[in-house]
Amino acid sequence: MRLQCEVEVVSRLLPTCGLRGRGRGTRALLSLGRPPGRAPGGGGGGVYLMVCTARDRVGARYKVGTGAGEGGRSGTGVGPLVPPRPLMSRCAPQVQENIERFFTRFVEEGKATVRLREPAVDVCLSKANASNLKTFLSAVRLAHQGTDAGALPLSALVPAKTSEVEKPKAKMIITSRRDYPLTKNFPYSLEHLQASYCKLARIDTRVLCLKKLRKLDLSHNHIKQLPATIGDLVCLQELNLHDNHLESFSGALCNSTLQKSLQFLDLSQNKIKALPIQFCQLRELVNLKLDDNELIRLPFKIGQLDHLRFLSAARNKLPFLPSDFRKLCLENLDLFGNPFEQPNPLVPNIQLKIPLTLLECAARATINSRIPYGCHLLPSHLCEDLEVAKTCQCGGACLSSFIQITVTMNLHHVAHTVVLVDNMGGTEAPIICYFCSLDCYSQFLDRYLQSNG
Repeated sequence: MRLQCEVEVVSRLLPTCGLRGRGRGTRALLSLGRPPGRAPGGGGGGVYLMVCTARDRVGARYKVGTGAGEGGRSGTGVGPLVPPRPLMSRCAPQVQENIERFFTRFVEEGKATVRLREPAVDVCLSKANASNLKTFLSAVRLAHQGTDAGALPLSALVPAKTSEVEKPKAKMIITSRRDYPLTKNFPYSLEHLQASYCKLARIDTRVLCLKKLRKLDLSHNHIKQLPATIGDLVCLQELNLHDNHLESFSGALCNSTLQKSLQFLDLSQNKIKALPIQFCQLRELVNLKLDDNELIRLPFKIGQLDHLRFLSAARNKLPFLPSDFRKLCLENLDLFGNPFEQPNPLVPNIQLKIPLTLLECAARATINSRIPYGCHLLPSHLCEDLEVAKTCQCGGACLSSFIQITVTMNLHHVAHTVVLVDNMGGTEAPIICYFCSLDCYSQFLDRYLQSNG
């Protein structure tokens, strides 16, 4: 029986000397067994708890109790799991006890303490798998009670391997092709992986198995396409794809578990022309970098990214900003180097259809009345149309019947710090406005002419 966890062995004599323990555990391998050369049913030796660490792979042994035939009594079957509250373990007088107490109140959190009589130490366990810890403590308790050694899941008390006691690797940084592992798997414990300048043409499937990843940096490679299985990395908070050959960002990724985890996304210096409608489902995004792409528009519903605080989309091909851009509340905004058009509210793009089609009337009624809908009620293509409905200045919705203009917006209205949009010191950019009828457009035009008269 073995258990990997963190262990601190604390002497109870320290306080009498005016000292105290460090309070920090060390990665260790715990084994429950007999010393080498002892027969399972033979006398002498007893059952020991051995603690091996990276500094002491040979291990320190602590006697747990005697097995049957060594002055103890035989037990039957497998005892119950250690209870979730402190337990004072008492056995028959003939058993040579060495465990004074089990502390298991926090066993569900992977923590427990075994108090020994000789030597007077507490073996404090932490960061263990809760299920494995319960099983291990149950075996220790049975050994302490004198259960027949043949009924115990004992292990050989041999020195631990280095891989068994070294701290799980949480970070790996690779910055050249020759250092990229080709035959070995990545450690499953990785939380941060950087593989830059490795000339990767695709994302390694071994990377997609690292379920603990929080930060993935694949910048400066040759990746052309992202697999949908990136969405299976449920803990992923940061994804850096700077300087690759991406031409798109999959809508499937936007509908994956990344919706709840992804906070930082760097797609700068790629070849992306547009982002999918579903992109704005990544509502936990805080920092988004889109610089040096070929974007001709920003996501239509970008205002849904209510956690977004840092946005950079410099040196793209943006002619204007989407109407929803007004809803953002940013700390820093960089739109430098985009070929923004000169807005002219007096030259509208009229797409009105009079009379309104039945589809237009139904769509406006559904959205304005906030009637719930979904693919279980409507065909998927109708749901997609409703998702991209425009919002008039009056607050009403319009689908394919509208008037469109561009007006000037000072970017300081949505961001505290604004990088100049051009070399002339400007902080203004054109933004689209929609009107659901001639009346709404006329009212806007009257106000505009009065303010500029």
